[in-house]
Amino acid sequence: MKYILLMSGTKAGVDGYQAWAAEDIEGHFAVLRAITKELTESGEFVATQGLAEPAEARVVRGERNGLPVTDGVFPESKEFLLGYWIVDVATPERAHAIAGRISAAPGPGGIPTNMPIEVRRFASPTGERA
Repeated sequence: MKYILLMSGTKAGVDGYQAWAAEDIEGHFAVLRAITKELTESGEFVATQGLAEPAEARVVRGERNGLPVTDGVFPESKEFLLGYWIVDVATPERAHAIAGRISAAPGPGGIPTNMPIEVRRFASPTGERA
């Protein structure tokens, strides 16, 4: 079963992250790279990608005069999508366990960030549980 693990954060969280010391950022990403390496070796890894800063995000709703209608960044939003992992695992519990490890990646001083990770199963083309 394929799952997408969505990493979200707040503007305050993004701003706080940008203030982390270089060694804390490297420690955080070292853990995430190790998780990705393990998932690749186990055959469960499909993809991962971080996203550009929330300030670059736009909401598009329909068209007007042949052009997309966009809202600027959405400051009223409390959370922003920061990145994702796609995994192909045998059980929902395995997807949850991977999300827990990602969430527990260390922040400043090695303290787990406990960043929320939303776990969503991919729907099958027929709508049945895959």
